[in-house]
Amino acid sequence: MARNWRRLVIKVGSSSLTDATGRIHPPQLWALSRGIQVLQQALDCKVVLVSSGAGAAGRERLGLNLPLTLPEKQAVAAVGQTLLMLDWARAFAPMPVAQLLLTASDIQNRERYVNAKNALEASLKQGAMPIINENDSVATSEIQFGDNDTLSAWAAYLLDADALIILTDVDGLHEADPRIKVEAKRIDIVQDIAEVGYLAGDAGSSRGTGGMVTKLRAAKIATDAGIETLIIGGGGAGLEALARGELRGTRFVAQKQAPARKAWLAQQPTKGYIGVDAGAVRALKAGRSLLPSGVSEISGHFDFGDAVAIAHKEQVIAQGLSNYSSSILEKIKGLQTREIARVIGYKDYDEVIHRDNLVLLLKS
Repeated sequence: MARNWRRLVIKVGSSSLTDATGRIHPPQLWALSRGIQVLQQALDCKVVLVSSGAGAAGRERLGLNLPLTLPEKQAVAAVGQTLLMLDWARAFAPMPVAQLLLTASDIQNRERYVNAKNALEASLKQGAMPIINENDSVATSEIQFGDNDTLSAWAAYLLDADALIILTDVDGLHEADPRIKVEAKRIDIVQDIAEVGYLAGDAGSSRGTGGMVTKLRAAKIATDAGIETLIIGGGGAGLEALARGELRGTRFVAQKQAPARKAWLAQQPTKGYIGVDAGAVRALKAGRSLLPSGVSEISGHFDFGDAVAIAHKEQVIAQGLSNYSSSILEKIKGLQTREIARVIGYKDYDEVIHRDNLVLLLKS
């Protein structure tokens, strides 16, 4: 394993923290804390922990059973988060722990993204163990990550991490579900996630919200940004084995690293669609901005600053932040830059999307 990792994100799911009844099991937290600290010492690295478990802790404390209404889920998260952090504080003592609760909108909004990143950096500088969870007490469907595997990939972005480690109750990705087919072989290394997506399967445990499918999605997000990703089993013992150079899981090879802002742009939800001609495609691939002359059609409703998809012949090739609303762009599409002011009475920007606010989604 790489010995030059300096920043790691470790994600722990509910199944790694709870017993068979779904209750938080402190000895498992203590074993994970030991494993994390052994790995830190072995690699001389900084670690950020993404931890599930608030729902399990809250349901036990309130005496609620599944299924829950949305308000009940929010109450469970609010109660459970304090209990979970208390357990982690005891497990890591005397090291202080720092709680960071995020929603998807904290990542999608650039200013809040930077604020969250600064909070992480400051916590690490002060010698604390940052512990991240989704802010389920306020997050509804439109601002949810939906699972902590995806959240962990974004935490790796925030940290500029070298590696993302996802702990689970099976030792990596297998050719079939090892709980059903015991002879299924583990896949030790994956170069291209697209080639193994069919192995994802469903959620593996009733105590968690994500199965292998969400872990592969997180691995894709992270590796596309140049972040090595490991899916390993064994809890704290698995981390201690990793510290010795033994991988009890699957390694997903990092792809060519993209700048952090480009990676952020690639993950923004789009509000509309801009169709472009062949000349615009060549210009974008050459690293230039999108000009109105290359725009052939507009679909959807979007405003200044919204993320939009850019497509040619129904194939999405890029996305970026638009300098013009869809209604204005409809008026200036196909025009030369010098004609913008004549048509709409002003010209705030020469470009529809500046190259600094645009990311190509094609590999070539």
